[in-house]
Amino acid sequence: MRMLMVGWLLVVPVAGVGRAQSGEPVRYTLRVDPADLTGFGVEMRIANAPGNFRLAMAAHPEYDDHFWRYVDGPRVESAAGAATVVREDSAVWRVTGVRGEAVVRYGIRLPGATPGERAAWRPFLVPTGGLVGGPHSFMYVEGWERMASRVTLDLPVGWSVSTALAATSDPRVFRAGNVDTLLDAPVLAGNLREWRFTVAGVLHRVAYWPLPNATPFDTLTFVSDIERIAREAIKLFGRAPYRDFTFQYHDGAFGGLEHGGSVTLGALSANLARNPHAYLTETAHEFFHTWNLMRIHPAGYGAVTWRPPVMSRGLWFSEGLTLFYADLLTRRAGLPPPDSTRAAHLEYLIGRYLSNPANAHVSAERGSEAAYALTPGGLGDYDVSTHLQGEVIGAMLDFVVRDASSGRKSMDDVMRVMLKRFSGERGFTGRDVEGVVAGVCGCAVTALFDAHVRGASAIDFDRYLRLAGMRARVTWAPALGRDGQPAPDIRVRAWDPPGEHAPSLLIGNPTTVWGRAGLHTGDRVTSVNGAAVPTMSDFRMFLGRIRVGDTVHVDIVRGGAASTVDVVIAGYDRPVVRLEELPVATARQRAIRERWMAGQP
Repeated sequence: MRMLMVGWLLVVPVAGVGRAQSGEPVRYTLRVDPADLTGFGVEMRIANAPGNFRLAMAAHPEYDDHFWRYVDGPRVESAAGAATVVREDSAVWRVTGVRGEAVVRYGIRLPGATPGERAAWRPFLVPTGGLVGGPHSFMYVEGWERMASRVTLDLPVGWSVSTALAATSDPRVFRAGNVDTLLDAPVLAGNLREWRFTVAGVLHRVAYWPLPNATPFDTLTFVSDIERIAREAIKLFGRAPYRDFTFQYHDGAFGGLEHGGSVTLGALSANLARNPHAYLTETAHEFFHTWNLMRIHPAGYGAVTWRPPVMSRGLWFSEGLTLFYADLLTRRAGLPPPDSTRAAHLEYLIGRYLSNPANAHVSAERGSEAAYALTPGGLGDYDVSTHLQGEVIGAMLDFVVRDASSGRKSMDDVMRVMLKRFSGERGFTGRDVEGVVAGVCGCAVTALFDAHVRGASAIDFDRYLRLAGMRARVTWAPALGRDGQPAPDIRVRAWDPPGEHAPSLLIGNPTTVWGRAGLHTGDRVTSVNGAAVPTMSDFRMFLGRIRVGDTVHVDIVRGGAASTVDVVIAGYDRPVVRLEELPVATARQRAIRERWMAGQP
């Protein structure tokens, strides 16, 4: 059971309990008061409500921000008068004593703003707009997850709305076919700039919310890039899996989050002014998730629930192959990718993979399970990127498929079969992915999955590169800072455990100077060089002042016992990877390499 925290009072005007209109059994009204932007109010009318029922707030499978902490209420009325509401768990309330229509009223207080950019998926309100809706805003009746609902937005005058919820004849009223759709369609509202384009007969909308002091940028190129990415993704799969799609960008934010019919992305206007292609990779990544995660989903992922998210073993495929295609679709669209060529991009990935010994100790499935864990450090003194592991494995599988099919097939064919088989209620497992790949290529891939998906053996890259007539030349050189001098080894992180007054270390690589000095994940840092570091931000600032040759005295508490660990700061080496063509490459291998380099399926 999650910890219960005291809510915050938001005064919501109380209207009389009236008769529900015909149509959707649940009707919401979300009200934003321009005079009080610290939160918003929600009214929920439930037609023919059962006498006793439970209300819940869902947890997002990736970013569970625990918005149940910020709920005031709920208060429930019906024809029988005020109902009894008892909070059974952090995100669940039991309602008893209801007759006929139930009217639920509650408020949501938004957390206070923090310095710097905000996360793109978190709701906010300012005088010129905000992001609301989704799991942060709407309670639902447990057991009624398949019920349709209607949402009315009572917003400040002049605000326009961008959302993937189904529109009605009223521009402030929207529909959702079920709770999953309701919670998966955030609302970006305010002084928006909006554009539209059509791909394969399907409408796509682009909305951008600018800061009041936004820097002007080339919107023609910005929107054209998005359209070209959309065209390539739809071309790959042959169709769009949605009735329409909404791209929601907002200034002053970072990161992004995929949804079934929309994506929400942070996009700083200042960055777009310098480079209108600045958010190409992020856009392609979140948009490709529309297929690979929202439709092709791993087993156990995505079901509406108020319980803590189930850790999925398949995120290496969902995240890694999505990154694989974010790069590939950008190239196919003729847009500037981060790396000059596909070879340069793969060199970068292999270098990152080799620089972290955790990739040879933690399997892709185990790394997936730990990817969105509520408590960091589940892998002990190792840390892996399920995104990187998945993208690298996807790249090797692509070589296998191309070789076995003599260049006639690629991962494109794998993705199309995955969509056909796993876009329904059933999610895929690693064995399912293995079966699809084997079926597409007509070859055996069990050894690869045993070694790198289910097992944790280091990838022998030359084994797979050879299929395309290539090999990797790897050298090691000192990591350098911006000044060209050896960079200090500050490869250590910390986080702030709830209720604690000292940050907890995260040792993601035991070969760093921190790991070799005897520090471990979970050590609580009470002071560094005699000075307190009460938060992870303080610890991060301290790391920024470290230089090669320094000795750092770290005071820790481990298992209730205090001790001091001395860390001598040194530089470290990193791999430099260069792909070369094999001198004895056959014509068949060269043909595969040429198609791969060109980004052709």
